[in-house]
Amino acid sequence: MTNDQDHVSGVTRKGDKIISISCPNCSKNYGIYEKRIPRHEKLIAKCKNCGHRFPMLSHFMLSDLSRDNGLQKQQPGIHSTARTIAVSLSKGGVGKTTTAVNLSAGLALSGFKVLLVDTDTQGQDSYLLGIKPVAGLTELLTEELDRNKAIIPARKNLWLLAGGKSLAGVKRIIDRKDFGGELMLSQALSPLENQFDYIVVDTSPGWDPLTVNVLFYVKEVLVPVALDVMALQGLVEFLKSLSSIQNYRKDVSLKYIVPTFLDKRIGSPVKILNKLLELYEDFVCSPIHYNSSFADAPAFGQTTYEFAPGSTGTDDFKKLVRRVAGDDNLLKS
Repeated sequence: MTNDQDHVSGVTRKGDKIISISCPNCSKNYGIYEKRIPRHEKLIAKCKNCGHRFPMLSHFMLSDLSRDNGLQKQQPGIHSTARTIAVSLSKGGVGKTTTAVNLSAGLALSGFKVLLVDTDTQGQDSYLLGIKPVAGLTELLTEELDRNKAIIPARKNLWLLAGGKSLAGVKRIIDRKDFGGELMLSQALSPLENQFDYIVVDTSPGWDPLTVNVLFYVKEVLVPVALDVMALQGLVEFLKSLSSIQNYRKDVSLKYIVPTFLDKRIGSPVKILNKLLELYEDFVCSPIHYNSSFADAPAFGQTTYEFAPGSTGTDDFKKLVRRVAGDDNLLKS
């Protein structure tokens, strides 16, 4: 490790704790004296083992979160840093929150460490998970609370940054910024990426400053599309808006289209699904069938895996998890 930081091994000084830092590329472990790390400087460390450079400050800032909130450092796996995925469509009523929560829960059940971020003023992710948060994304963005207080455990391997009514004030703050307002979310979440395999961001209906922030942060976009004509039109309009974001940020792209509310007893959803396949075949995932458990589970604060583990809807979300993770063997037990 370079940058004038000593590599120490098991050495302690009175009143000076050793912070364990691992290279995100090769997982080489280093020990750094806590008092030697300035908290307000951007330090780029260089691994002596592989030569990889990475921001050391983000590791340091998250050390308290790891101890206080049950969040352990990500072990080497498929991704060295989190994949960032927005679940978004400007039209409401297409199953965005149900999709975001059950995708996140399924990835967590598969052993991935997942952070679910709710950017909607309705704060329904908390309700679906049976959680009553006292703080969340607002406090993180306004720096009222540290990350270890804003992020709350939701399930094993799953953490939540809750949304809620207070986000309306955050939108006003973004609007008043003369420069860089679109990067507010990115600046808050980027230091967390080495702690998770996935950061899944649930967006609100419509097109507001927070949705723009989300698309300036994530690299992948997953679009739930209810199988009705209005939702299909909403997809077309959303893709136009996404294209305008891509003029300024090339890293973000459409990855998945998830057809929702498929009911084969009715002819029109099947026709719309076929139209989706015709237009966007490479992006379309296996559909999520209409299932009454999706409406009933939130009253019990349970995911579909907990409320109706043997249902068709649960099987559909397992398929989505496999598609997103790129592993056909997940959740097959």
